[in-house]
Amino acid sequence: MPTLILLRHGQSRWNLEDRFTGWVDVDLTPEGEAQATKGGELIKAAGIQIDRAFTSVLTRAIRTCWLALTAAGQVYVPETKDWRLNERHYGGLTGLNKAETAKKHGDDQVKVWRRSYDVPPPPLAPGGEFDFAGDRRYAGATLPDTESLKTTLDRVAPYWAAEIAPKLAAGETLLVAAHGNSLRAIVKLLYGLSDTAIIDVEIPTGNPLLIELDAALKPVSARYLDEARATKLPTYGA
Repeated sequence: MPTLILLRHGQSRWNLEDRFTGWVDVDLTPEGEAQATKGGELIKAAGIQIDRAFTSVLTRAIRTCWLALTAAGQVYVPETKDWRLNERHYGGLTGLNKAETAKKHGDDQVKVWRRSYDVPPPPLAPGGEFDFAGDRRYAGATLPDTESLKTTLDRVAPYWAAEIAPKLAAGETLLVAAHGNSLRAIVKLLYGLSDTAIIDVEIPTGNPLLIELDAALKPVSARYLDEARATKLPTYGA
């Protein structure tokens, strides 16, 4: 049976500072490292054998992947990194403190930018501190200057279809260690969720979401391995 494990990276330094992170390459905090390791321990305790892993090109997701695989005793499995699994690009909000941004623009406006499906934040001005055009990780790629969840899904979906779904269709067990919004995009694809239903889906950090799929790659069952930290699971077609 095809099996997918979705693992959101552990707490990052900017998570701790309550800043909009997006594509900025910040590392895990000690707490984030512990969360990633605990995720791997849960995978090991569940007896899950991973065939390959996918992650983004951002350190916090890569190290979450490594720490989890190490704790699971499976650090040797093949791993693929791709920028299309990156977190959502927060545009002009990148680097700003969330509470201070809410004071400046109002809670309602910030909520729209953060939680709506198709309304992106203001674009990032070119040439600034957080302009990634010169970063070799993105050589040859057309980069966004801001993203909503919808446009994040627009880049995740082709990668999913070309690289991840075929491995699942072959019956493999995959770990995808990535970010809140890129993982939410995958959940929307898998569960056929409406644009409204996906808004309320939240994936906790460091808690592996184990999804078993049928031959058509539709979810048959799903559960968080740490039930004490679980959030509400989506309903297919909601």
